[in-house]
Amino acid sequence: MNNGILGKWIAAPGADRNFGAERCDCAPHFRREFEYEEKFEHGRVSISGLGFYELYLNGRKVGDRVLDPAVSDYLKHVRFVTLDITDYLRPGRNTVGVILGNGWYNPNTAEVWNFLTAPWRDCPKFALKLEIDGRTVLESDETWRVGKGPIVFNALRNGEFYDARLEVGGWTSDRFDDSAWPHAVRIAPPGGEPVEQKQPPCRVLGTFPAVPTGKFDVYDTKQNMAGWARITVEGEAGAEVTLRYAERLTPEGDLSAESQDVFVKSGEFQTDRYILKGGGVEIWEPRFTYHGFQFIKATVSGNAAIKKIEARMVGTAFDSVGRITMSEPDLNRLQAMTRWAYRSNYVGIPTDCPHREKNGWTGDAMLAAETGLFNFDPAASYLEWLQILADNQRPNGQLSGIAPSGGWGFNWGSGPAWDSVLLSMPADIYLHTGDDTAIRCFYDAMKRYLDYCESMATDHIVFFGLGDWCHPDREKMCPVEITSTGYYYMDAQLLSEFARILGRPEDEKRYGMLAEAIKKAFNARFLRKNGRYGTGSGIGEFTATGCALYHDLVPGEYKQPAVEFLAEHARRINCACDFGILGAKYIPRVLAEYGHAELALKFFTRHEFPGWAHWIDLGMTTLGENWTGNNSRNHIMFGDLSAWFYRYLGGFRHEWERPGYRHLRVRPFPVIASCIAEYRGYVSDWKVEDGEFVIQLSVPSGCTATLAMPDGSVFELESGRYQRSCRLP
Repeated sequence: MNNGILGKWIAAPGADRNFGAERCDCAPHFRREFEYEEKFEHGRVSISGLGFYELYLNGRKVGDRVLDPAVSDYLKHVRFVTLDITDYLRPGRNTVGVILGNGWYNPNTAEVWNFLTAPWRDCPKFALKLEIDGRTVLESDETWRVGKGPIVFNALRNGEFYDARLEVGGWTSDRFDDSAWPHAVRIAPPGGEPVEQKQPPCRVLGTFPAVPTGKFDVYDTKQNMAGWARITVEGEAGAEVTLRYAERLTPEGDLSAESQDVFVKSGEFQTDRYILKGGGVEIWEPRFTYHGFQFIKATVSGNAAIKKIEARMVGTAFDSVGRITMSEPDLNRLQAMTRWAYRSNYVGIPTDCPHREKNGWTGDAMLAAETGLFNFDPAASYLEWLQILADNQRPNGQLSGIAPSGGWGFNWGSGPAWDSVLLSMPADIYLHTGDDTAIRCFYDAMKRYLDYCESMATDHIVFFGLGDWCHPDREKMCPVEITSTGYYYMDAQLLSEFARILGRPEDEKRYGMLAEAIKKAFNARFLRKNGRYGTGSGIGEFTATGCALYHDLVPGEYKQPAVEFLAEHARRINCACDFGILGAKYIPRVLAEYGHAELALKFFTRHEFPGWAHWIDLGMTTLGENWTGNNSRNHIMFGDLSAWFYRYLGGFRHEWERPGYRHLRVRPFPVIASCIAEYRGYVSDWKVEDGEFVIQLSVPSGCTATLAMPDGSVFELESGRYQRSCRLP
C-alpha cells in the first residue's frame, strides 16, 4: 500500500504468525492518543479497516456509517474512506479508537462458496492517517495499543456474540490506562491498490417496531428486510438473550429457516447473542454482521426481561430519484415489494438475497440494474462493484457468476446471461446518466470477455450458462444455447457501440461484424418457419421467441408472426408466467413494445400460480426467488417489472443519441386508468376519462422532452409544465 495515502498496516499481536486468521473470531480494539495544541480549522482521517471497522474519536463514534468499507477484491483494490473529523477534534489531547470486524476479508465460517479459502483471507487489520489542516499528525503504526473487547465472535453470514461484562469503559477517551494492553504489530498489507470509496456508505435506513406474535418468543417486524435487531433488556449479569432471524414461520408459528440455512456449513446461522452486564436497562445491536428477516425469535436464558425489540433496516444509502403510483392496487403493492427487495439486496454490493447467501450474483444485478437506476441513484456503487467483477476476471476473459469470488463460480453459475452485466450495466449507466466512465474503465475487460465467448462458441452459438433460471417447470425451460447466444449477440452489439462512443473505428467494425455473424447463425439454427424460435422440440418457445425479439434478432418479415405467437400463447395460458428470470424481462417488454402492453400487465396482476401477484397472496413483502415462494422470499432477480412500470406506464425512455436525463422521450401507454410517475424531476401525471387521455408533464429546469401521445402526435418541450390531451384510438 502507498503510505502517502494511509499509514502502516497493523493488527493485533499474534496475527502475524501462521494461521492467524483462524483465531480472529473476536473484534480487536485499538487505541492511540495524540496531542495537538495549535488552533485548527479542519481535520480529516483516511482509514481502511478490514473487513469492517468502527472509528471513534474522543469517546464518540465518527459518523453513522455501518459495515464500512464496502467489499472489494482485496488482492487488486482495497477501499479506504476519508472522513471529516473537525467537529470531533479538540485542542490538546485527543484519543482515537478503532474496532475491527471480520466481514468479507476474514470469512471465518464455512459455506459452499469457499470464501473460507479465499486467497485474500487474513486476520482483521487497518491502516489510518489523520490530518489537521493538511498536516499529518497521526498514523497507524506499532505504537498503537490493542485490547480485547466484548465482541467475542462475529461472522458475516452467521452473526455476532457480545458479552457486555467484557466492556472496557472509557477506552476511547483520554487518560485511559492502556499500559496492560500490548502494542499492535505491523503486518503485510492486503495487496491491492488503495482506492477511495466514492459510493454512498451503508447506514441504518430505518427503525421499525417488532411486535410479539404471542408464540415461541417470536416477534414480527411486518416487513422483510436486511439488517438486525436492536434490543432493550434488563436483568442480572450473565443472563443471555439469543436472537435468531428468518423470513418465515412454521404453520405452528415458530421460526423457520427452511431453504435459508442450507449453504452455511459451520456455526449458527443468522444468530446473535447478548450477555448482560447487569445493573439497569441495556440497549444493544450488532456491528459487524447483517441478516435477512421479517421475524425475530428472542429467547432469554437467566434472569432478564426484554423491554423492546426493534428492527434496524440496513443498506447502501442511495438517494431516491423515482416514484410511481398507479391506479391498480396490485401494481402499487408490487412496486413497493420491488423497492424493498432492491434495498435489501444492496448492502455495499448488489446481492441475490440478504440471508442465506449475500452473494454478488451477476445475473441478479444485471436484471435489476435499470430498476435500480429508475428508483435510486446507484451509478457510483455500480461502478465500484463492476471493478470487483473486472478484478476477478481470469486472463482468458472468463468471469465468475458472483463478485466478489474467492475462486468459486467460474465453471458453474456463470454464462453470457449472467456475465453480460459487464457490458449491460455500463450501458444502463450511460443511458441513465450520460456518464461513460464505466465504458472507458472496463472496455478492455469487455474485449477479453468477448474473446472468451468467441473461443467457447461453435459456429457462433454458445452453449454454456444457467439460462432461464427458476422456470416454474424446469423441464420446459428454454434451451440455454438460445438465451446465452442472445446475450452474446447483445454483447457484441454493445461493444461495437462502445467503440463508436470511444472513437475506436476498427473495434466498432470488428464487433459489428461479429454481431451480424451471430445473428445469422442464431436464425439459421433456431428460427422455425412459423416465426417461432426454438430447437425443434417445442420446449421453451415462449422464452426463446421473446429472447429473439428482445435482442432484435428477428428478421423483419418474421417479427409480426413472432409477436402474434407471443400474444396468442399469453392469452392461451391466461398470462401464466411460463418463463424464468430471463423471460420475466423479455416477455413483458416485448409485448409492450409491439402493442400488447395490456397483456404484459396481466402477468403482473395474475394472482394464480405462477404470477407476480401470487406473491401478494402469500403475504410476501418483497419479491421471491421462485414463483412458488418456497425458497427465498427476498430476491431481486424478478424485479425488472418496476423498470417496466417507469418505461411503459410512466413513459420514460432514454436515447443513445442523447444519453442521460437531460432529455427524455416520454411515451406513456394508457392501459390503466391513471399513473403518476416521477423520475429525476420529470413528472408524468396522466389519466383516462371517457376515452380521452389527459397528461400533465413537468420537465425540470435545463432539460427537454419529446412527448409522444397515444394518437401519434409528438411535441418537443422545453423545461416547464404542460398539459396535452387526445382521444384514444
